[in-house]
Amino acid sequence: MSDLYNHFHPDERPFVDRAMEWVTNAGEYHEAKLTDFLDPRQAFIVQTIVNRHPDVAVRFDGGYPEAERRRAFITPDYRHLESEKMGLVVLSVTSPDQKFIELDHGDYMGSILGLGMKRDKIGDIHVLETGCHCIVEEEICNYINIQLRQVHRIQVQTDILPIERLQTNVSQLEEMNLTVASFRIDGIASDVFRISRTKIVLPIKAGRCRVNWKVEEDPSKPLKVGDVVSMQGLGRFKVLEIDGVTKKGRNRVKIGKFV
Repeated sequence: MSDLYNHFHPDERPFVDRAMEWVTNAGEYHEAKLTDFLDPRQAFIVQTIVNRHPDVAVRFDGGYPEAERRRAFITPDYRHLESEKMGLVVLSVTSPDQKFIELDHGDYMGSILGLGMKRDKIGDIHVLETGCHCIVEEEICNYINIQLRQVHRIQVQTDILPIERLQTNVSQLEEMNLTVASFRIDGIASDVFRISRTKIVLPIKAGRCRVNWKVEEDPSKPLKVGDVVSMQGLGRFKVLEIDGVTKKGRNRVKIGKFV
């Protein structure tokens, strides 16, 4: 067990312990486990632990192929995973109010969590021109359907749809071309969010920064192409390209900021 802990951040140990219990129960006691929604880092942890057990299999499903948040079905390897129900439904939110189109991802998330829901009960949220499609666990959909009547002070109507009727809206990336002295998180993040390096260091050291959904507290950590960085309260960005060096010796970097 101790060697497994070495691969993960200390803050992740409680989740590692839970995942170990799920996998052990599946392999030793033939128990199946359908988890709540996992972020990509948690899914990676589950997959890593499953890979260490020869008699356990796992299926991930978030309602569509590109889903970021997905539920895991952990089971003895003799069960046919593809036929298992993953308990996913769509909460459709609409409104006759014209101001409805101004609502964003955070408005919907805040209103749903305001009903007493935990974040891990909610999958990806897709803001559409006609409303919002939110993937939720089937077990709690009726409660949200009854209780959700306002989003950011706008009256709304809700309906529960089968997952097959999901409409998606993939996040757009606003491209930014930067020249940076190095690939350190603090240097790139300060340019992306237009905050001084001194100020950006504080949330990083406070554990409010994640790189590829893993907590990163070292401001000097270098980034590479493909890395996704999220800063609590500020937003997210992805390193798209590293494109050579300027005449003054600075590095050209293309960033995609999630909007």
